[in-house]
Amino acid sequence: TILKRISRPGLRIYSNYQRIPRILGGMGIAILSTSQGIMTDREARLEGVGGEILCYIW
Repeated sequence: TILKRISRPGLRIYSNYQRIPRILGGMGIAILSTSQGIMTDREARLEGVGGEILCYIW
């Protein structure tokens, strides 16, 4: 299991729900901080919300 931090204090990375990347073709997950709380990329797409991409896990 590999964890890669994406957003950091000096460089925040945001994405709308349509541009949330698919990690390893859906095998990995992205963790996002949204207005509705912390959620995975799949949950964010289903809810139709974007947010700050915190990290990738694969």
